[in-house]
Amino acid sequence: MAWPALGPGRLLERCGDAAPRGMTVHDRTRLIGRLPISMKGVLSTPSQILCESKMPSADADQVASHFRHTSVLLEGAVDALVHDPDGTYLDGTFGRGGHSRLILSRLGEQGRLMAMDRDPQAIAAAAEIEDARFQITQREFAHLAEYAKEHGLYGKLSGVLLDIGVSSPQLDDPERGFSFMRNGPLDMRMDPTQGESAAEFLARAREADIANVFKTFGEERYAKRLARAVVTRRAEKPFTHTVDLAEVLKAAHPAWEKGRHPATKAFQGLRIYLNGELEQLDAALEAALEALAPGGHLVVISFHSLEDRRVKRFIRHHVRGDTHLPRGVPIRDDQLNRRLEALGKGMRPSDDEVDVNPRARSAVMRAARKRM
Repeated sequence: MAWPALGPGRLLERCGDAAPRGMTVHDRTRLIGRLPISMKGVLSTPSQILCESKMPSADADQVASHFRHTSVLLEGAVDALVHDPDGTYLDGTFGRGGHSRLILSRLGEQGRLMAMDRDPQAIAAAAEIEDARFQITQREFAHLAEYAKEHGLYGKLSGVLLDIGVSSPQLDDPERGFSFMRNGPLDMRMDPTQGESAAEFLARAREADIANVFKTFGEERYAKRLARAVVTRRAEKPFTHTVDLAEVLKAAHPAWEKGRHPATKAFQGLRIYLNGELEQLDAALEAALEALAPGGHLVVISFHSLEDRRVKRFIRHHVRGDTHLPRGVPIRDDQLNRRLEALGKGMRPSDDEVDVNPRARSAVMRAARKRM
């Protein structure tokens, strides 16, 4: 089965031109100006927004106008997801609602879309959708099974969509602290009201722990060297802003890759670790399988190999079933507990989509159907 790959989308951050290597960290930092943007206002609350934790107020129009976001593999993902226009679907990563809006356009009057996101600004953006078939809650997608149970839909969902990773508005807003290209508070949390910020982690973590985060979650080859530079510098002055950290990492990195900022992998590692993204993904995949009705579709878009390997392994395991049995054991095919059927192979964005939005270049979409 082939799906069209149309429309620009959400991507990993590109890097800018590197500063001359002979410059000091202080001088390099001065090259990059700060870009503070205030996100103040009052949330316009539609009747079906369900927020479970206190969140900072934000005006939906401000959120939408300052930081635009178009979804990667938009048509392809929705084509793979929606197979019954009167079914009930769950968008586990609302973001700015690109996929949700297209899903709603494909549903009939009896169709229904439930959405969730842990980011308060995503919940604010959802205020723009005025559709009785739509509702959203603020929570992590790892808890999608509980969300379905609360509405009597556990084991009854027609499809689940997961668009993993950080969104363009999160990268582009310096106040969120995800970007090494825009100076802002060193935060990196998907939900700024929960957990430990990047600044707090770097202030208290041991050198070995920082190196482990860079290597395990960022796949950074020079993790130990970069961690040592971080610990050495923090003894003089704590890290509080993104560009400060990026410049220290840049100065310490011995092998710059063409077209990639030297801090890219370390920043990725910090973000994934602080938000528990891989653990969240593992839990969400298991929860989605249980929440789907027989014949329901699971669609997952990932943006780097750590995520995609997990998704690919999960689907393959449930396609094959109980393969741990010893060779020669007589067993019928229907006893293998095969729970999924793969819907084609991994799908990547078209060249046209990548040209429009270069951040889409690393995206991979995988889809599967729950067996009857």
